[in-house]
Order: sequence, then C-alpha cells, then structure tokens
Amino acid sequence: MTQIRFVQSASRFHQFPESTMPEVAIAGRSNSGKSSFINSMGRQKIAKVSGTPGKTRLLNIFDVDQRFWLVDMPGYGYAARSHSERGDWETMVEEYLSGSKNLKGLILLMDIRRKWSDDEAMLIDFAVSMDLKVVIGLTKADKLSKSRWLTATRNMEAQLGVPCYALSSTKKWGADTILEHIKKNWL
Repeated sequence: MTQIRFVQSASRFHQFPESTMPEVAIAGRSNSGKSSFINSMGRQKIAKVSGTPGKTRLLNIFDVDQRFWLVDMPGYGYAARSHSERGDWETMVEEYLSGSKNLKGLILLMDIRRKWSDDEAMLIDFAVSMDLKVVIGLTKADKLSKSRWLTATRNMEAQLGVPCYALSSTKKWGADTILEHIKKNWL
C-alpha cells in the first residue's frame, strides 16, 4: 500500500526543505481532480478536496513511500482570480519547474470530457523544453462508457506522443497505474 505523508507548503520554490529526494510535479486546471488523485493514490484523505475551484494556492509537497516527493501545484485557468494572482501563479510554477534539480517529471491531470486547451499545450511545451518526462491523467473517466474513455485515452496518446491513462477517483482506479509508470520509468 502506498504511504503518502504531507511534508509542507511553500509559496516559492526556494522555501522547499533541503533534500535530494526525486520530485514529480502534478498540475491541472482548477477542479481537474488533483487532490482526489493524490487521495486515490494513497487510499487516504491526505490532500484537501474542495468543491470550490482555485483553493490550492501554494506548492504542496507530499512524500510518497519515502521514494519521491509529489509536488501539487495550484490549479490554473480559474477565472475568478485577479490578474496579479494569475501572474503570481505563473511565476511560482515557472520558478519551480525550471529551478528544481530534483524534478523528474510532470503529471498533467485533465478532465477527460474537456478539450485540450492552450493552457495544457503551454504546460506540456514548457515541460518538454525542460527535458521533463510527462504523463497525462484523464480524470473523471467513470463519467463515460468504457469504450468512450478507451477511445479518448488512445486518441490523446496518439496526438501528444506521451503516455495517457484514464482515472477515476470515485471508482478508485488508474492512480496505481500512473504510480507504477513513475516508479518504473522516472525514478
């Protein structure tokens, strides 16, 4: 069983504790299911799930099995945030993604029912430019029939050329597959 422990929150990358622990960042739109994914991975309520988008405003560090840190980044695309808050988010995320020497890859979560947006494209392009490995988690797959989520997953993988996995935090499947992918290919 996967053990996840909260380490700390930080508003800037330089506030991270000293460590040589490999890191994996997790990103997604506000309300993409990042906290639910973290809870599903650990089968425990360690990350706060909110019904209101845009609640995560810091970099939240979680230790996963004492093998790597999962760094939950604030969600993007939340319209109710001010222009300065969106600028702060961009600075925080860019500093972290470009500054961490321990960062191994990026998990990008996206609601499987949504279309690929400029925000996702920008984040993937940035990660690729930094030579980071990327995996896409397509959340809320249980809202579609199995044939539809299988097709959506295959199409996204063919389009992007990165591994894509369907996820359901409600039904508790998919998070283990991404965790195994990370352990086998990134660490």
